[in-house]
Amino acid sequence: MALVKSPLMVMCAFLWIGFVCAISFMEAWLKFKAPGITVPLGLGIGRLVFGMLNKVEWVFAIAILAGMFLDNLQQVSFKMLFFFIPLAILAVQTIWLLPTLDAQAARYISGKPIVSSSYHLYFVAAEILKVSCLLLFGIGQFRTTART
Repeated sequence: MALVKSPLMVMCAFLWIGFVCAISFMEAWLKFKAPGITVPLGLGIGRLVFGMLNKVEWVFAIAILAGMFLDNLQQVSFKMLFFFIPLAILAVQTIWLLPTLDAQAARYISGKPIVSSSYHLYFVAAEILKVSCLLLFGIGQFRTTART
């Protein structure tokens, strides 16, 4: 039988994964396939959606940190690394990557020239790593017990 150590942390980890997968891996590129969506319009939508996703991700991250605090975590285990990596990625995205991508989108929307960059590739790689680590973290919150 499997027991959940912290239902709050498990719920937040898997909801976080769901949000990132739905937005970053589906909505981000799919919106450009819709009839009538131009690149500037799609970029404008993306700026709004990714800005809100970032805020929702912080809610999940803070809730997981609160869960750790409520569980009176005395020591950080190796499994917790799988939370702290996504937390660090989220911080880097919030402070540097999203503002950079947002500025590029704003320049494109306003008709100004943009320089080709690898920022989108960095973002996709970060999202893949974040989801992978959150999956391992979420799974790590389960423990098996012997049947009696």
